[in-house]
Amino acid sequence: MTATKSVARQARAVVLLRELPTSMIIVTLVAALCVLGTVMVGSASEVVSIETYGSAWSILVRQCMWLALGSVVMVVTSRMDYRRWRRLARLFVVVAFGGLVLVLVPHLAVRATGASRWIGFGSFDVQPSEVMKLALAVFCADLVVRRESAGGGQRTVIGPLLLVTVAAGGLVLLQPDMGTAVVLGCIGLSVLYASGVSFRPILKVGAAVAALAVVVSLLDPYRRERLLSFLDPGAHASGSGYQVVQSLIGLGSGHVFGVGLGNGTEKWGFLPNPHSDFIFSVIGQELGLVGTISVLVLLGALCWFGLRVASRAPDRFGGLLAVGLVAWIGVETVINVGAVIGLLPVTGIPLPFISYGGSSLVITMAGAGILVSIARRERTGVERRPADGDRIRAE
Repeated sequence: MTATKSVARQARAVVLLRELPTSMIIVTLVAALCVLGTVMVGSASEVVSIETYGSAWSILVRQCMWLALGSVVMVVTSRMDYRRWRRLARLFVVVAFGGLVLVLVPHLAVRATGASRWIGFGSFDVQPSEVMKLALAVFCADLVVRRESAGGGQRTVIGPLLLVTVAAGGLVLLQPDMGTAVVLGCIGLSVLYASGVSFRPILKVGAAVAALAVVVSLLDPYRRERLLSFLDPGAHASGSGYQVVQSLIGLGSGHVFGVGLGNGTEKWGFLPNPHSDFIFSVIGQELGLVGTISVLVLLGALCWFGLRVASRAPDRFGGLLAVGLVAWIGVETVINVGAVIGLLPVTGIPLPFISYGGSSLVITMAGAGILVSIARRERTGVERRPADGDRIRAE
């Protein structure tokens, strides 16, 4: 009898979850991630904040300011009809390209750790590559729908889409920032795949991009060293592999439940970038396996329900745009966590909604708001999606 009641409760929970509006679920997941991220940024940044600003709270205060701005942006984009972004798609991507060009201008760009990725405005810096992630997702979705409506074939979509994606990735590589270039490539390819084109061209392009990435990595001494340290971080523990080794030490010392919030030791000068790129390691040390799994479950659930938004979108543009946004968040999560646990090279990609960073947090929350906007208009039951263009014809 007890087992029967338990099964019945689980069935009711599943039904309730299915009946809940997807928009509400996404807002809840984003809110949970942002709260957890703010708490962990405050814990991980104490030492760095004292060394940089003379106060243990400075970085946390800045993060709270960015979170407040991001929350406003998310509310605005969630209430705004996502279809309006189609009218801004081409202008948006042009502006984003302009930012990527400006960031290469010596006197306008802000350099850090050997890279030129920011444009400074007073005490605040803007990272144009983050803007490009959102702009590219919008542009690619709009391009596919426009070419479908015009009755174009695969070539009319594949060529322009790949051209814009490769151009954006190339400018980002000049900063240099290979991690963001990979994210941009995945956004473009995910929208291309979701558009229904033949899988063979996508495989060819993916293989070509991967080969190019390997060549670029091997030609540049800095990237080559990072790649070699990724393959065997222990052999480079005193140099390029130091960060990964310290990250693994932090993760391992947390065990199941962690050493306690604020009690981590890696952030005391042992682990570089503990509040940004490697905050997942601090979470593992202070909150243990339970904390890391919780973060991954929240991000995984966000991607899962994001795909549900894509499948229930009321039109083609909304579905493709949702796929691009989910690919963005999912790929960044994989790259960041993969680097922290030593399975992927370190590229400087933040953990969505968790890592410290103004541009990243605000733009990602803008993307989440658009996802909510699509979800608020999702189809239910067996409603038919209005046609806004046939699928791309094979040529």
